[in-house]
Amino acid sequence: MGDKDIISKHILKRLLLDMARYLCQLDIVDAELLNTEQQRIEDRRADLVARVEPTQGAPFILHIEVQNGNDSTMVNRMLRYLADIQHSHPGLPVHQCLLYIGRKRLTMTDGQTGAQLHYRYQLVDMRTVDYRHLYNSDDPNALVLSILCDFQGKSSNKVVRHILTKLQTLTGDNEKQRREYIQMLEILADNRDLNIDIQEAYDMLQIRLERLPSYQKGMERGEKLGIERGEKLGIERGEKLGIERGEKLGIERGEKLGIERGLADEARLLLKRVLTRRFGDITSTLEENIGQASRKQIEQWFDRALEAESLDEIFKSG
Repeated sequence: MGDKDIISKHILKRLLLDMARYLCQLDIVDAELLNTEQQRIEDRRADLVARVEPTQGAPFILHIEVQNGNDSTMVNRMLRYLADIQHSHPGLPVHQCLLYIGRKRLTMTDGQTGAQLHYRYQLVDMRTVDYRHLYNSDDPNALVLSILCDFQGKSSNKVVRHILTKLQTLTGDNEKQRREYIQMLEILADNRDLNIDIQEAYDMLQIRLERLPSYQKGMERGEKLGIERGEKLGIERGEKLGIERGEKLGIERGEKLGIERGLADEARLLLKRVLTRRFGDITSTLEENIGQASRKQIEQWFDRALEAESLDEIFKSG
């Protein structure tokens, strides 16, 4: 599942818990991620393996494998994973779940039966799960997993925009929580090969530009500038106007100026990124016009750019 070496254990644990609850229909309350790298000649690693605590009953090992294409050797791979897990954690029962998120019809089986072997694991075909089943939930954990489901003929870009918009509503002002969910979406979208830049889509669909990272940067720059100017102004005017009044005035003016400039620069950057992504390289003349435009005008062009079919439609007068 992606490059787990650069994905935090915290995010992986949340993904495992959510997949277990919403996709594998397992009622678990906690999980401890386990090392999945096996000591064999070939480089082979199970996606997610954890020791889990169910709501009722004894702990067990949960192995979730995410597959975005049919693999004729999948049964053998799952069986070898099982053998490795049992060897590393003897005495604990193992539950295996294979999540298929590919575009083609599922042809893999859920086990193997022979004269001396009867082996089964849980197989979930996400192509049969309507994304609205999870999307309609008010739980952001379920909402994030809807990106793995069947989009019912809708374009992936449109569904992702809907997911991000609802995610922003559900997380409110909790920016840290929202960033974690966006990282989870990035991991899942990458595994499904959606070829969508989740972070860029999120930046494009900000309902309020004040929530962009540049807002905080503008606040910091403006506050620092305001303090410096306020102190200087207060000293120059001396006791008559007062250092305190000068500082307050400087902070207010500097903060406002810093925020405005930061938001305008971020808006220009996002607008040019959207235009390039949708219509190719922009001309130097157009880039110059964007650089000279007001923030209000940029926001108007930005809103049009999300749905417009041509540059003329975006930059029409009025």
